[in-house]
Amino acid sequence: MLAPLLSLALLAAPNAKPAPASNTKCPVTGEAVTGKSQTVVVRGHAYRICCPGCDAQLLKDPDKYLEQDGTPRNAPKASGEAMPDMPHH
Repeated sequence: MLAPLLSLALLAAPNAKPAPASNTKCPVTGEAVTGKSQTVVVRGHAYRICCPGCDAQLLKDPDKYLEQDGTPRNAPKASGEAMPDMPHH
């Protein structure tokens, strides 16, 4: 009887690990996070969060905080423009 239950558990939770967290800001508050910050897994991707309450908010409404591709909405946007040269002193 244990074998069928184990098989169902394996099907429900594949061996794939979540993509590692790479965000530098909490997707919920925008506060800075570090490699030691708590993480929460949403749609197969880990996100660093700044405080315990943010995990519930992110899990409850991920579309509010994440783009379709999983990028946090408050992540810095990539710019196609080159940075102007900084004057050298």
